[in-house]
Amino acid sequence: MKINILLPYKEKFDENKASSVSITVKNNLMHTKFLNRIKVYGQNVENALFKDNFVGLNYSIFSLKSKNAFLLHRMLKMISADNCKQQLIEIHNRPYLINQISRYNDFPVSLFFHNDPLTMKGSKSISDRQNIIEKCAAIFCVSEYIKQQFMKDISNEKKKVHVLYNGVNRKIAHFPEKKKEILFVGRLVTEKGVDLYVEVVKSIAPNYPDWNFDIIGSLKLGDQNKTNYFGKKVIEKFKSIGSQARYYGFKDYSFVEEKMNTASIIIIPSLWQEPFGLVAAEAMSNGICIIASKVGGIPEIIRDNGVLIENINFQKLKKSLIELLNDDKLRNFYQKKAWKDFEFSAEYSSKKLDNYRQIIFNQNDC
Repeated sequence: MKINILLPYKEKFDENKASSVSITVKNNLMHTKFLNRIKVYGQNVENALFKDNFVGLNYSIFSLKSKNAFLLHRMLKMISADNCKQQLIEIHNRPYLINQISRYNDFPVSLFFHNDPLTMKGSKSISDRQNIIEKCAAIFCVSEYIKQQFMKDISNEKKKVHVLYNGVNRKIAHFPEKKKEILFVGRLVTEKGVDLYVEVVKSIAPNYPDWNFDIIGSLKLGDQNKTNYFGKKVIEKFKSIGSQARYYGFKDYSFVEEKMNTASIIIIPSLWQEPFGLVAAEAMSNGICIIASKVGGIPEIIRDNGVLIENINFQKLKKSLIELLNDDKLRNFYQKKAWKDFEFSAEYSSKKLDNYRQIIFNQNDC
């Protein structure tokens, strides 16, 4: 049996441009026992990850289909032409494609939710989600919070719905040496709370001249043709703080890993219900003291190994940050606790996914 992974069109399965879904798929590929059976389908990129497993597709401007439907139908065409008739399809974050698959073949399908199902086309209504349960072999949610959202007002069929946390690769064997650096990593949009971070930094930076405050994040939204005026204003205010404020823009994953390796504190001031909190898991793997909003799936990662703020605002974030800056012992405690409690390894996540795949194979006589 072969495994066919379909990424959302906006995802770039690229060494330098990968975002959360692509990073999660890449991390799983690093440890799966089914690697030689897997193909990943997505929009064509210059520097593809796992080149032997990746199928890059160029969208045709003459296509009457949406970009995601175009990718799906090209993938299905390739699968149908394959001599192997035992195929598993894994769809990431595009629930509305499930009905289109079922029209063409009866291959088993798994659906992966990286965002709130109640906000996504094809899974907003109870009937949508019941349809998904009926037609999918398995549904994977990146957190218990996302699973609860999917199962809202649905009382049965839980056996098909699983929590599969995103996996992270810890690349260092020993607790790293920390510098006086504070970090924000994420898109420069309102829901990530980057403006809250900048306001707090602006108010305290003069009192901590030996500390640096960093931002790694892109101005671009999902539609790259849109201008992110909010992000530009935030960066303008951030740079006005002076040399302590360092804005790096979008950087590849290796750069982010390097900065997390040396950062003492990371701020995750999300204002929306974070589905999982990949940044928090990555921070734990690097032994960073974490301050985060108590929203969505984040409390499943950060418990007593970081500072969780309910109903986060300027005053609460400022108070928590100042407390950690002034107390070396407390800051070190949270760093070591995050390092010790890290349990979101890509190897474990990949093995868990492989077990589910094996069950699907067995159920379909593959």
